[in-house]
Amino acid sequence: MAEAMGLRERKKQQTAMRIYRAAVALFAEHGFDEVSVQQIADAAEVSKMTVFNYFGSKEDLVFRPMEEHFADAARAVRERGPGESAVDAVRRQFLELVETRDPSVGLHGEPFTRQVRRIVVETPVLMERAFVAAQKGTRELAAILAEETGDMMLATVAAAMLSAARNALIEENHRRLDSGETPDAVAADAAERAHEAFALVEKGLKGYGVRA
Repeated sequence: MAEAMGLRERKKQQTAMRIYRAAVALFAEHGFDEVSVQQIADAAEVSKMTVFNYFGSKEDLVFRPMEEHFADAARAVRERGPGESAVDAVRRQFLELVETRDPSVGLHGEPFTRQVRRIVVETPVLMERAFVAAQKGTRELAAILAEETGDMMLATVAAAMLSAARNALIEENHRRLDSGETPDAVAADAAERAHEAFALVEKGLKGYGVRA
């Protein structure tokens, strides 16, 4: 029975991945708005109902595999150990993702991953969903900090700063790859840049941007 369940799960994962890759290929070639769910189903050799069974909406075909990462910072803070600050936890997690060149922090040079990002950036409805998901992740982080500290206002400021630091680092990695730098070149100083960014958060903005 266990072997049968394992085989069934593997087949489901394979079907989901086939649908996902077929959708991304069509979106990249024709544009997100120009592709129908039926076209995706035909390309993946499944029924339209099967597509909806695996992915609740057309937008989910792009976001489902990546959406959990919008809550990465909240997860790092929630799971941090005794004596570890929120900044330390988010920085530690980010550096671990840098070390493994995780696609979620923009350090994977695999063409398919880059293709998915281009689809999102070039599609307003997907950019809006990305913004909403990112804001949800920041609110989740703020709620965790507020529950621990009892101060929602300061928790919101802290969450916004931590999220902004992560987002800026990720965008820089993507920007450098888009400009033609190799993944190795970007990864070479990604950890150093992360230390600089989180140090700025840790110190606060005192003395930053003082006009001469």
